[in-house]
Amino acid sequence: PLEMSAKKPVPFLRQVVSVTKKVHRDPRFDDLSGEYKPEIFMKTYSFLDSIKKQEKEMIQKQLKKCRNVEQKEKLQQLLNRMTQQEQAQKNKQKLRERELSLKRQQRELAKQGKKPFFLKKSEKRKLELAEKYAELKRSGKLESFLNKKRKRNAIKDKRHLPSQKNL
Repeated sequence: PLEMSAKKPVPFLRQVVSVTKKVHRDPRFDDLSGEYKPEIFMKTYSFLDSIKKQEKEMIQKQLKKCRNVEQKEKLQQLLNRMTQQEQAQKNKQKLRERELSLKRQQRELAKQGKKPFFLKKSEKRKLELAEKYAELKRSGKLESFLNKKRKRNAIKDKRHLPSQKNL
């Protein structure tokens, strides 16, 4: 670059080289990336499930071999997190399938000439809860689940009651 004298006044209209600024774009919010469709996303990235499964097996093997207590604890936490993520994904998939089946039923009714009927959020929640109870009953864990729920509610009730000191 040219060295300018500090003694000379700077000209009013000087030549400045413009630098092109990089425009960063986030594909999550950009229209150029297309619309997000969970079904297509799941099909496209289904190979990740097999990779996650392999990683989970590898962590289980490491957990069996590991002697260090701290390392073992970290691996156990990682394994728990992976299983929880897997379970959450399965639940999400079930929910999506249930919604799709409801939509299909509504389309069928509409084709027959009947007026479509859409469930409210509260009614969907009730159906979901009933399905959960049915699943627990099938697996034989309903009683333990209800006991836990009773204990939790009892603790909440005790919290709202006035304390023994005040009486």
